[in-house]
Amino acid sequence: MALSKPTFLTHLKTLTTKHHRHPPPSFLSLRLLSFATPEEAAAERRRRKRRLSLEPPLNSIRPQSHPPPNPQNPNPNPNAPKIPEHVSALTGNRLNLHNRILKLIRENDLDEAALLTRHSIYSNCKPTIFTCNSVMAAQLRQSRYSDLLSLHRFITQAGVAANVVTHNLLINAYMDCRKTDTALDYYKQLINDAPFNPSPTTYRIIVRGLVDNNKVDRALELKDEMLSKGFAPDPIVYGYVMLGEAKNGNADGVFALYEELKEKLGGAVSDGVVYGSVMKGYFLRGMEKEAMECYEEACGEGSKIKMSAVAFNYVLDALSKNGKFEEAVKLFGRMMADHSPPKRLSVNLGSFNVMVDAYCSQGRFTEAIEIFKNMGEKRCSPDTLSYNYLIEQLCNNDMLAEGEELYKGMSEKGVSPDEFTFVLLMDACFKENRPDDAAAYYKKMIESKLRPNLAVYNRLVDGLVKVGKVDEAKSFFDMMVGKLRMDDVSYQFIMKALFDIGKHDEVLKTIGAMLREDASDFSTELQEFVREELGKAGREGDLTKLMEDVEREKAEAAAREAEAAEKAKASARAAVSSLIPSKLFGNKEGDEDSPNAAESTSMNTSMNGETEAGKEEESVGQTAVENGSVDASSTEAIKGETVLEAEVISESLSDRVEA
Repeated sequence: MALSKPTFLTHLKTLTTKHHRHPPPSFLSLRLLSFATPEEAAAERRRRKRRLSLEPPLNSIRPQSHPPPNPQNPNPNPNAPKIPEHVSALTGNRLNLHNRILKLIRENDLDEAALLTRHSIYSNCKPTIFTCNSVMAAQLRQSRYSDLLSLHRFITQAGVAANVVTHNLLINAYMDCRKTDTALDYYKQLINDAPFNPSPTTYRIIVRGLVDNNKVDRALELKDEMLSKGFAPDPIVYGYVMLGEAKNGNADGVFALYEELKEKLGGAVSDGVVYGSVMKGYFLRGMEKEAMECYEEACGEGSKIKMSAVAFNYVLDALSKNGKFEEAVKLFGRMMADHSPPKRLSVNLGSFNVMVDAYCSQGRFTEAIEIFKNMGEKRCSPDTLSYNYLIEQLCNNDMLAEGEELYKGMSEKGVSPDEFTFVLLMDACFKENRPDDAAAYYKKMIESKLRPNLAVYNRLVDGLVKVGKVDEAKSFFDMMVGKLRMDDVSYQFIMKALFDIGKHDEVLKTIGAMLREDASDFSTELQEFVREELGKAGREGDLTKLMEDVEREKAEAAAREAEAAEKAKASARAAVSSLIPSKLFGNKEGDEDSPNAAESTSMNTSMNGETEAGKEEESVGQTAVENGSVDASSTEAIKGETVLEAEVISESLSDRVEA
């Protein structure tokens, strides 16, 4: 039967649909494209965001040179570098532990966070490297470098494989401590041994640290090395090096780097992070008009330059330090108005630090304090460095009361003062003729488990001695002599102060403690100084007599120790004699004529004599214990030692008898 054309086309369409119909979507595919509740969708977004922030880029993992594992030889090479964990390991109980530690960090309880991390290392829920990095990053933000290095050493010994973030934190810590050589050594270790490549952040940290430590030439070499390894030209790295050239007054170097960056980026630089340095270059050349034109190009209306908070800060700094304070204030007001996190971030902690510096340089300290206190309105939290800078400016301008008020408010903001904070307040108190308060700040520094160095201690005792508080200075000397490695100058200073007030016996007492603890501390120069001061009082022989007395005490102590050791050995031999049977050394039947018979007889006689002596000593010792003249626990200890030695001697004698 023939079909009409419309009917035929309809039938053909039906057959095509029948044979090429797609299978219905499975429940799994539908589930991945939708969520039951908005909370599940939000949780999924947070999970993706966390993964993107923690997981290193795919190209950061370095291809391994060693061959893949052989199934027939499952034992891997122990010297091969360990591959760090993937972010997918941060799930389940390990994620719960991670969140718990993050909560402690937000509460500023870094000691508890580090302690929980250490305790969890050898538990059933081992923290990931991401958790350890979070704790070390928090310690770095609060300049707790010793705690950071201690935790890093601990997790390394525990076998937690570091990732590139771990290396970046370590390099950053050493750069902040001005140990650039050590930081570069870790960078070389990362290049040569790590199973992954450095990230652009690695070079940013190193270049910034080198510039901060006035090593601009080395920073230029690192910039070129970064380009040689295939990294794209990074405007942030160029910005750091340009800042270093501007700080050194090298305007030509600033513009040479700017032209190089423009050439590598195709003729234009859209990142505003370099424009503050360009403005400084123009100001160095005295080209104020060109500098302001550059400012309008970067921050003017309709500008196509991408200005971040950091880029704005560089422009603010260039304006405020080159006679353009009013323009800086206007720009800061505009930045505050445009700041609407998380959509727009135009202000950060550095912005407030720059403006506080600008107001202080103008002598407007009250407004600087107001700017500092308004930091919280923009969700910015001051750190220890911010407090230290403002406190230093206030103390240097006779505003100690305001500085102390800021110090008292640090605890409310969850910021811990460091050694420099206490030193600033201590020096200001001495300047205001408040030595007792200065000493109190030093005590607070010790109570806070901070570690003042020898220079800070010397400044304290110097200030106390100048106002006649020698006894207080001596008390601090007694407190710190076991914590600091005193040099000859420190010893001479406190001894001179004691000599001046006639306390020669105190000096001799201090010298006696030195000789008994470590005689090498009492150097030849120090001896000559003490002899000279004692000679002024007619007591030249006191030092010689003291040294002879100490030597005699040491000799007598050594003799007593040797005598005690000999008595212990004699007691041991006596106990051995009483424990070894005499028949072991008797003559065997038919062996009277043997060559060894006489030797055995004499040995038997000797041992019998020692046995009788041992019995007598044991009897006397027991009587002494019963009379209470000897402690029973001491007797038991001696018996234990003698029994142990008796077993050893008995074994050796048995070997001789068998032979």
